[in-house]
Amino acid sequence: MGISARILIVDDEPHVRSMLGATLDRQNYVTVQAGSITEASELIDRQHFDLVLTDMVLRDGNGISLLEHLRIDQPHTPVVMVTAIQDIGVAISAMRKGAYDYLLKPFEREQLLNTVRSALEHRQTLRENESYQQNLEQIVQARTELLRQAILDLERSYDITLEALGDALDLKDSETKGHSKRVTAYTIALARAMGIGSDMIKVIARGAFLHDIGKMAIPDAILRKPGKLTPAEQAEMREHCARGYNILRKIPFLHEAAEIVYSHQEHYDGNGYPRGLSGHAIPVGARIFSVADALDAITSDRPYRGAKSFDAARLEILRCSGTQFDPAVVEVFLKIPNELWIELRSEITGQRAPIAAMETA
Repeated sequence: MGISARILIVDDEPHVRSMLGATLDRQNYVTVQAGSITEASELIDRQHFDLVLTDMVLRDGNGISLLEHLRIDQPHTPVVMVTAIQDIGVAISAMRKGAYDYLLKPFEREQLLNTVRSALEHRQTLRENESYQQNLEQIVQARTELLRQAILDLERSYDITLEALGDALDLKDSETKGHSKRVTAYTIALARAMGIGSDMIKVIARGAFLHDIGKMAIPDAILRKPGKLTPAEQAEMREHCARGYNILRKIPFLHEAAEIVYSHQEHYDGNGYPRGLSGHAIPVGARIFSVADALDAITSDRPYRGAKSFDAARLEILRCSGTQFDPAVVEVFLKIPNELWIELRSEITGQRAPIAAMETA
């Protein structure tokens, strides 16, 4: 299959097309290049392709429109989307519409070749059994599980994988979209102000970013319930701390961060969950995160109320000092001007990724 497979490469940047073409040509694939959706559509109308590799965003449209065109003319031709991290939600949406897979920029040569080989093998299976159908929702769930499993190998665990996990959770829990990125940025800023070392800040940031990863194991019926949860549902929801911990704890790269995930709902006075820890028995990263989390929750819109001001958040956090929050963390928090939090929130809205900020911590 590989020596004669015809691959259409669609990207409006000539050097990207050339790089992809040269890489695939060396593997004896036959490549055809297009610099726009229009040009690609015309080629698809005239020629047959075994695989289409397309950028998500082009000047005259997006990869989803090309995907829809291809589904009509060449329904068994797999499509692989190439996307930046901020477009991960769109990429997953494309998979729901029938895309085979996606590649996150920047990607390695072997990752590209493995994805291409896998997509072509998938096409061959479809040709051998045209009645074969895959439930698209199961594909999305399988890809999400693959993302989660990707961090099991310490040597190949990249922070970009953590970004993908956070964005996948945002898709599952739309009420808190962007929350993980914002609260991570707030946690980093607060940890720096407290004089925490850079290595520990990286651990704390990863714990903050993944704090709700256990919600991936919470049923949608509970996670997205518009009304008040029953006592049984509340108990199920509270399991997300332990479930998140169990997801991460066996990964050496995330072992310390897993402790923050486990403890992020503990209260300084011991009235939190799941273990009722108090005082300094709660990891310092979780105590810092707790304040950052409250700051974002208070200043964000919720279905049952609008966002409150940063001044209102200050008053509420001060009121809960010594009960929910560590007084030492609150003291440092109150010394930081609102302008910093507003600026950070603006940066996150502009898709500046907080995990990248960890590398300069």
